[in-house]
Amino acid sequence: MKTKAFIFDLDGVIVDTAKYHFLAWQKVANSLGINFTHEDNELLKGVSRVRSLEIILGLGENVDITEEKKNELLIKKNEDYLVYIDKMDDSEILPGVMNVLDFLKANNQPIILGSASKNARPILEKVNILHYFDDIVDGNDVTNAKPDPEVFLVGAKKANQSAENSIVFEDSVAGIEAANIAGMTSIGIGEASVLNEAKYNFNNFKEITEDFLNELINK
Repeated sequence: MKTKAFIFDLDGVIVDTAKYHFLAWQKVANSLGINFTHEDNELLKGVSRVRSLEIILGLGENVDITEEKKNELLIKKNEDYLVYIDKMDDSEILPGVMNVLDFLKANNQPIILGSASKNARPILEKVNILHYFDDIVDGNDVTNAKPDPEVFLVGAKKANQSAENSIVFEDSVAGIEAANIAGMTSIGIGEASVLNEAKYNFNNFKEITEDFLNELINK
C-alpha cells in the first residue's frame, strides 16, 4: 500500500471548539460595547487570533484602541478560552473522526495536524488522541495564516510527502483555499455550498468510507 500525508485541521474538523472561541470572543466584544453574534463568528473561521480581533473591532462603530489594549484583549481572550477547553474530554470528538483515524493508523498512513490554533496540543491531550498524530504543525510553528498554505506545506514536509501526495481535511473556506493553493487534495467537512472549492465534500466523517480512503491512498 502507498502512503500519503493525511493532514487534519483541528477546530470544526476533529473537535468543535468553535463554541468556546465564540464565547471567549463574545466577552471581548461585549467589553468594547460591540454586539457579537453567531453569524459574526463565522467570519473568524480559519482566521488568526490577531486578524479575528481586527474583524471584531470592525463590527463596532468608531472603536479605536491602542496596540497595548489590543494585546491585553488577545491575552484575555486566550485565558478565557483555555478555561473552557480545560473541561474538554473525548466525548467532544466529532462523529466519525475516530473511525477515520483508526483506519489510517492501522494502514500506517502519516497523520499530521495542521491548525492555526496555538492550543492544539493541550486540546488533543484533553480528548486523548494526541498519540494518533505523527506530527503537529500549529500556530506556534508558522507565521502565515490560511489561506496561505504554509501550515500544510510544513505538515507535508514533516510527513516526508510531496504536496500532491497530501490530503487535507478542512471546514473553512480559507483552509480549503490554502490546500488548493498548495496543490493538495482538499476535503471539505461541512456544507458543500460553502466549501464548494473543495475537491470532495462530506457533511461529517461518518460519511467517509474505508473504500474512499483506500482510493485516496492508492491513487
